[in-house]
Amino acid sequence: MIVNGRHYRTVWMESAGQHGAVVRMINQPLIPHRFEIVDLPDHQATARAIKTMVVRGAGAIGATAGFGMAQVTLEAPSADWRGYLERGAATLQATRPTAQNLFYAVRRVLKVALAAETSAEAQEAAVGEAQAIADEDAAWCEAIGRRGAGLISNLAGKREAAEASDSLAHGVRVLTHCNAGWLAFVDWGSALAPVYAAHRAGIDVFVWVDETRPRSQGARLTAWELRGEQVPHAIIADNAAGHLMQRGEVDMVIVGADRIAANGDVANKIGTYEKALCAQAHGVPFYVAAPTSTIDMECASGDLIPIEERDEDEVLYAYGRTDDGEFTRVRLAPEEARAHNPAFDVTPHSLIAAFIMQKGVVAPDRLKELF
Repeated sequence: MIVNGRHYRTVWMESAGQHGAVVRMINQPLIPHRFEIVDLPDHQATARAIKTMVVRGAGAIGATAGFGMAQVTLEAPSADWRGYLERGAATLQATRPTAQNLFYAVRRVLKVALAAETSAEAQEAAVGEAQAIADEDAAWCEAIGRRGAGLISNLAGKREAAEASDSLAHGVRVLTHCNAGWLAFVDWGSALAPVYAAHRAGIDVFVWVDETRPRSQGARLTAWELRGEQVPHAIIADNAAGHLMQRGEVDMVIVGADRIAANGDVANKIGTYEKALCAQAHGVPFYVAAPTSTIDMECASGDLIPIEERDEDEVLYAYGRTDDGEFTRVRLAPEEARAHNPAFDVTPHSLIAAFIMQKGVVAPDRLKELF
């Protein structure tokens, strides 16, 4: 995607000499108020960036973890380099428990590195595999965009005949939750990729952007992306989605996924399940857009997906920029209040119309056919 006239990926890796590499990424907590690139000189720094959500989003976490494993391999001493790789993989996998792409990338890079006969061969294999994961992520998301744009196009004619002149929303009205745009992947994104592809093809599309408390990824990140692409949109409070569906002002819901179980159950940002229930109640098709790397075929159902519990301060406080440009944190709740902060919930496959994946639009009961 383009920022200030230049194409950026969310995360990438650059050589730092013979025995190291720097992972570079967009500092996401600063968006939309400041655009900044942060440099991570070793795998420990890369792991911290994942844990503290300097980078977030399924594909972006996966690519970052892959690059982190490449850093581990480049840092490994010649003695006991295999043990160093195993320990580095454990460090990266301990950062966040829910996102399947993280584990997919770490295991994939670790496998090719351990298959090498020498540490030098392992380094070359790991760097190549990490880059391949990032390139595949971008290519797969672009393909998701093409697949999903077809669904949006199919609805466009119906919307032209029923345009509501008293509404902000014109064209095909898509509701999304959290940020599953290009910031959440290496490029293009999953849930927003169909929107971008449709918009670039001249299809009239409008996006309702859930604010997505408590970290407000919708209000901060999704709205920032859509503005950059000049896609018409409006931010709504999370609790407004059901009202809009009840009034017939949502044509489809597209969300991303952090892990997809073998039966089609989906873990995604907290609040997704509620949107799926509302969509079913009002006959609105509910789609999940994700690459196949997000599917965990070893996880039988959503009941087995680990749900990350994050710091209660994310609920008790809000962080942002004041009118005079100062970045600060303010407390929202009484001093003595406590909070419960699950980062994800699980949407049963029975509520999902279809998955939009790089290989096609697939019903939940046909996921196994993709492997």
